[in-house]
Amino acid sequence: MEAAFGPADFASRMERVRTAARESGIDAVLVTPGADLRYLTGYDAKALERLTCLVLPTDGDAVIVVPSLEVPAALVSPIAAMGIPIIGCTETENSYSRVAGLIPAARHVAIDDHMWASKVLRMRDAMPSVDQSAAGPLIEPIRMRKDEREIAALRRAGAAIDHVHAQVPGLLRAGRTEREVGRDIAELIIAAGHVSVDFVIVAAGPNGASPHHDLSDRVIQQGDAVVVDIGGTMPDGYCSDCTRMYSVGDPGAEYLEKYAQLFQAQQQASALAAPGVTCAAIDSAARDRLAEAGLGEQFIHRTGHGIGMQTHEEPYIMQGNELILEPGMAFSIEPGFYDQGRFGARIEDIVVCTEHGVESMNNQTRELVIVD
Repeated sequence: MEAAFGPADFASRMERVRTAARESGIDAVLVTPGADLRYLTGYDAKALERLTCLVLPTDGDAVIVVPSLEVPAALVSPIAAMGIPIIGCTETENSYSRVAGLIPAARHVAIDDHMWASKVLRMRDAMPSVDQSAAGPLIEPIRMRKDEREIAALRRAGAAIDHVHAQVPGLLRAGRTEREVGRDIAELIIAAGHVSVDFVIVAAGPNGASPHHDLSDRVIQQGDAVVVDIGGTMPDGYCSDCTRMYSVGDPGAEYLEKYAQLFQAQQQASALAAPGVTCAAIDSAARDRLAEAGLGEQFIHRTGHGIGMQTHEEPYIMQGNELILEPGMAFSIEPGFYDQGRFGARIEDIVVCTEHGVESMNNQTRELVIVD
């Protein structure tokens, strides 16, 4: 397995964010625990009621403020290897005032998009004369364009979740509940190399018509089509996400015909995806194909979402998004149809935009797998 990302990677990422902030007239970027902090520093900090905050001035060195009890964890993270000063705050100290004191001349700060609202408000109280804006426009364009090592991480994640899907047919049979199958899948996700199970959707029969159905005690019946949408996070922080379709026995001619149309829609959208193509155009490729087959009204969500250190991030493959694809952008292509009260289906691959098209991170069959 390729080595984990190191201090040089994180320093480069921070410098790119610092440059973007400077060009936007922002004096500092404030980042609390979540995907942005891990992306920039490698520190997978706990999101707590106590404040952990990376202070990234546009002119000056980065500093991180953490609760005193979290200092040992910060010291064994890449933060220490990068030489970023770690300031521990006791229970009685005002950590927000401490952050404000680190950037006394700031007039405009960017706040990471996932900072809790309560913390945003306390930052405002600590810096009442300082303008605040979202840091997403600074960080998202950088995270959205993956480098070769990030793409390799997504390949590993895709291979791991493919390994799980390869074992799903052995778990499905009439008489088992969705919850029983889901429990087995969760164990397989960890066994395949993930460090966490982010979601397990097992939606049988009519439950398949709910795109984000979770797990239930519904007993799987003979003839049920089963949506299995699963994903987790790998040790390096990169995520997997893949949906495949199964049927316990023959699902019937009508379902097979609709599935064939969905298969073509997913293939058509994947074939179109390439540098220079807009996100909206990819969505239209899948949506128009399903509409031609009379399934347009049953396709009730966007065609895809970006993926990386979060399962859902930019770019979003949807109508109205005129963002032009570039090499390194990673996203799902996952059209579906949902016939309420009857059944549903979705086919999902994670793909990465290359110089000439896309590379799929998922390579298990996209055909309907019929389990006898």
